[in-house]
This record gives sequence, C-alpha cells and structure tokens, in this order.
Amino acid sequence: MAYRYGTRHQITLLPDSIEEYVSDDDPVRAYDAFIESIEIASLGLTLDETAVGNSAYDPVMMLKILVYSYSYGWRSSRKIERALYHNLSFIWLAGGLKPDHKTLSRFRKEHKEVLKNLLAQCARLCYKLGLIEGNTLFVDGSKFRANASTKRSHSKQGWQKISARVDKRIAELLKECEAIDDRESGSFVKMNKELQTQQGLKTKIAHLLEEFKDEDKINSSDPDSRIMRGRQGSHSSYNSQIVVDEQHGLIVHSDVNSQANDLNQMYEQISQSEATLGQRCETACADAGYSSVDDLKKLADTGRTVVVPTAGSLVKEGDNGFGKHAFEYNEDTDTYICPAGRSLYRSYVKKGTNKIVYRMKDASACRKCCFYGLCTNAKRGRTIVRLKNEQVKDKLDIIYNSEAGQTIYSRRKSKVELPFGHMKRTLGAGQFLLRGIDGAKAELSLLSCSFNISRMLTLLGSVTAMRRRLQAI
Repeated sequence: MAYRYGTRHQITLLPDSIEEYVSDDDPVRAYDAFIESIEIASLGLTLDETAVGNSAYDPVMMLKILVYSYSYGWRSSRKIERALYHNLSFIWLAGGLKPDHKTLSRFRKEHKEVLKNLLAQCARLCYKLGLIEGNTLFVDGSKFRANASTKRSHSKQGWQKISARVDKRIAELLKECEAIDDRESGSFVKMNKELQTQQGLKTKIAHLLEEFKDEDKINSSDPDSRIMRGRQGSHSSYNSQIVVDEQHGLIVHSDVNSQANDLNQMYEQISQSEATLGQRCETACADAGYSSVDDLKKLADTGRTVVVPTAGSLVKEGDNGFGKHAFEYNEDTDTYICPAGRSLYRSYVKKGTNKIVYRMKDASACRKCCFYGLCTNAKRGRTIVRLKNEQVKDKLDIIYNSEAGQTIYSRRKSKVELPFGHMKRTLGAGQFLLRGIDGAKAELSLLSCSFNISRMLTLLGSVTAMRRRLQAI
C-alpha cells in the first residue's frame, strides 16, 4: 500500500500571518476575548505608555498567557516559556512575543493583587451574562499544600535551639578566620561564604521568632502556611475556600487562610461573595465543617436561609434513644427533663466557650435510675451541654431537616466540590507554587477563573457564541 511521507524542507510551513495560526473556533480565542472584556483598571493593573526606560511586555498579554496556561494545568514558568516557542495557540495569544521564564515568574510575583482581583471581575462578567444568579450560594473548603517542607516547621523552642547552634557555628568560623593566613585566600573565601550564609540564617530565624504569637509552629520557607492534616497526611498547607452559585456551579469568590478548619468562615465568605455580585443571597449552604452557631447566627439574623447541619442535628446511627434529643428543655425553669422525669439544672459554663453544662443536683438519683447504664455510666450522672445560642441552633436544625433544606443540601456536593476536583485532579494543582498567603490567594483566583471560563464555554455552546456574547456586553 502507499505511504504518506512528510518533509522538513517544504517552502511554507506556517501561514503568512500569525492570525491564521488558529481557527476561528479555537478555545484560545475565547480566553483572549474574556480578558479583553474585563476592565483592566478595575484589576488594579496600571498601563503607562509614556513610562521611560526599556520597553516592557504588555501586561494584558502576560495576563492572557497566565490565565490560558493555568486553564490547561501548565503552571511552571519554564513550561509556559517552552509553549511560547512550540505551541501555536500560545504563539498566537502572545502575538509572536516570547517572554522567558524569569519574566513570567516575576510578573506573577509582582502582580499578586491583580490576579486576586481577576476572579471578582470574572464573576461580575458571568453575572451580566446571566450565568450567575446569586440567590443560593454554596461554600466549601479544601487543603492545598504550600510550597514548603514540613521539615522546616519548628516551634518557638525549636527555632531557639537552631539559633543557638548557628551562633556557635558563627563563633567557630570567626575564630578560624582569624587563624587563617592572608596567603590562603582560597580557604578564606570559602569560609567567608559559609559565614555569610550562617549570618543570613541567623537574621531569618530572628524574624521568625518575632512573628511567634500563639502559633504552635512556623515554617521558615513559608511563614504564612501551617501544618494541616489531610487525606494524604500532614503537610504545610493552606485552607482554600470557594463560594459557588447554584445555577450553573460557577465560582463567585475564592479565599485562602491559615486556619486548620472551616469554623467561623461561613459569614465572611458569603459576605465577600455578596459584595462581588452587589446583591444579597437568599440561601447559604455548607457542610458540617461550618457549623459554628455563633458564625451562622450572623447570617440567620439578617433573614437569609442557612442550610448547615449542626452537631446533633440528626439522630446518629446506633443511638439507644437517650441522646440529647430525648431530653426536653424547659425555658421557664432553665432545666432539662430526662426520660425518667427528673430535672437537670444549670451547673457551670465551660471556660472560654459558649457552652453551658447541665447536671442533676443529686448524682446518686441518677445512679439509682432504671436507665443507668443506658443513659450514662458516669458516677457524676448524666451531663447535657447547651449552647448560649441554642435557640438559633434549633432553628437551623429545623431548616436543615426540612424537605426544602434536604433538597438544597443534596445539590451541594455536585456544585461546590466539583471545582476542587477539577483543580486538583484535572489541572494537577494540589500544591501552590507561590509562597505567602497573598501568593496562594492569587493562584487560587487564577485556578477559579480558569474553571469558570471552561464552564462558560460549555454553557454557551461554542467559542464563537461566547465571543459574541462577550462583545455584546
């Protein structure tokens, strides 16, 4: 049979114009149109055509490259540089320019605030296109590894011990330097270099010790990160938060913090999302990790419907019928009535918490009860813990257990957990490249924006349709 043979010596390899490198329905044109539709000034990006000095790369073009590369899981500046030489879509997007990896890396580091603002502009654009309603918002968090090793995390006492060893080594080096003859310049230069390294380490440790407050450990590579436990073990990590709209699962807001759990995050994340959209949501939903009643009360008091399972909102499997739900609270007497008809009185408030403990005045009566051994085995008798805002918790439990609440909660996983799966599995972005909490926020914003653009292409049907809709705004 016949074969087709290629040749590297043909006269024309590519079209005459870079514009012809990609077809009209190539996805790269959608990313280009998206950035062109954003108000650059609102990102905090300043364009100065009259600036003196050597000409710099167009910041808008650099932004396009980063958004497009992150959307396909290319986050390494060296990989992006390689693509600018060999990938036609990158060559088209950059207009033939080829910034090197150092330029790309420096732009990303120097424009963290711009990248953080990118998602907000993306969400507002989706809102104008009718792809985001803002009525029901879902919140979720996930651990992303920091660009730091756990071996560089130490407690205050640990850093003090390391500092003592460094001081000892510096003293030894200074003593040896004094003993070296001036003619032995090679040894002196080598020792002087180590001395500078040790002195630099001492200065760095001194700054770390100044930052210690109540933290257990601080990492020298990324002081903003904290050791957090996840499915793959304990690592220096950040707690990433996203807020997703119910209509099409688009991300409205993203944030990063150093807290090991999601408690006390709900109100802040919803408030930030509402500020982005310029309207108040009707319903806010999250999993049990956000079940801080004091935090949820801020949302419930403003008339929003809050769908979050709190501790004890459901009867757990294996409950023998003597859970807290079996005890009736009497508001007039501020007591709990147990299944045997006896009263549990307010005993004390747990120090540093909003929890009130209720017990029987006579513990022996509890031990003589026919339910002793089933209800409790404690010699002091049964204990019931009530929150100061228990009434708010009861209202939240009613909403969560209602048919409407369960309907909303059943849609949570498919909406808010999907973006994290896309980022970590499809894009391979389980770890941040930039260090510091501002860098982590910038990267999460880029990843969230990449997810939204990918969803927009699916929702609007084609690249041509998306470009047409964006141009009409």
